[in-house]
Amino acid sequence: MRNVPRGWRQHLGMDCASVLEHTIRVIWLALLIARGEGVKDEAKVMKMALLHDLAESRTSDLSYVQKVYVREDEQRALQDTLNGTSLTDLAAVAEEFHRRDSIEAKIVKDADNLDVDLELRELEERGSKLPAKWQGFRKMIRNEKLYTQAAKDLWDQLQTVDVASWHMTANKWLKLPNAGK
Repeated sequence: MRNVPRGWRQHLGMDCASVLEHTIRVIWLALLIARGEGVKDEAKVMKMALLHDLAESRTSDLSYVQKVYVREDEQRALQDTLNGTSLTDLAAVAEEFHRRDSIEAKIVKDADNLDVDLELRELEERGSKLPAKWQGFRKMIRNEKLYTQAAKDLWDQLQTVDVASWHMTANKWLKLPNAGK
C-alpha cells in the first residue's frame, strides 16, 4: 500500500499521501469520531479503517474522474489479498464497511472523507489553489455525505485550523528555555 499513489495526484499536480499514509490517518480520524459518537467497539472501527482501502493495493486508487469510466472489482481484489492468510475472517468486516449499515462503517466512511479535507488543507498550506476551487464541493460533502455529527464538527474545525500549528507551537525555542545557548 505504501507504493500505491492516490489517484487524484494527477488532478492536484502535487505530491500527496500514499494509500498507506491515507489509511493510517483514516484509522486515527475514525478513532476520534468513534469517541465523539460514544461508540464502544473501537477495535472494530480500527479494523474496518485498516481494511477500507486494502483492495487498492491491487486495483490502485482510482480518482473521481477515473471512476466515471472504469469499474473496479474491489471485492475480488480483497478476497485475493486475504485468501491463503489467517485474515480471511476480515472480509466480513470489509463487506460491512461497504454496506454502510452499521455505525462503525459510517464512522470509517466519515474518516475517509475527512482525510481528503485534511489533505486539502495541507496542500493549501503548500500553495495549491485547487483546495479553494473545491471548497463548495467539499461543503456539499460535509452537509450531504457525512453521517455523524462528530465528523461534521471535525470538518468545521478543519476549516479554520492552522495545519502547521503542531510544529510551530512545539518547537525547541518555545519548549526548551536554554535552546541555542
